[in-house]
Amino acid sequence: MTDIIRHETDARMSQVVVHNGIAYLAGQIEGPANDAGAQTRETLAEIDRLLALAGTDRTRLLTAQIWLADMTDFEAMNAAWDEWVPEGHAPARYTGESKLAAPEYRVEIIVTAAV
Repeated sequence: MTDIIRHETDARMSQVVVHNGIAYLAGQIEGPANDAGAQTRETLAEIDRLLALAGTDRTRLLTAQIWLADMTDFEAMNAAWDEWVPEGHAPARYTGESKLAAPEYRVEIIVTAAV
């Protein structure tokens, strides 16, 4: 049986679950920020922290799911994303529009990575 390792767990959820060589991160939202680009950069910094906690990093991303509260923020989010993702290491990515947990949130990002 393969171990399941959980990080930053409370009664509701874990921020990271590692199983079978894959790190699964909970949806990450940082904010509020003045613009989607700044909020994306803050969220990506938190993802870096959580990936390190799991023993991996952004060069090992497998998937990224990005939710925007408004698709008009797509360009600003992409600019921050493009600065962050290492060349040659872009994951499979999906982006959509969805109402997020609170009005001040503009970007939520969910990633998986190989450990």
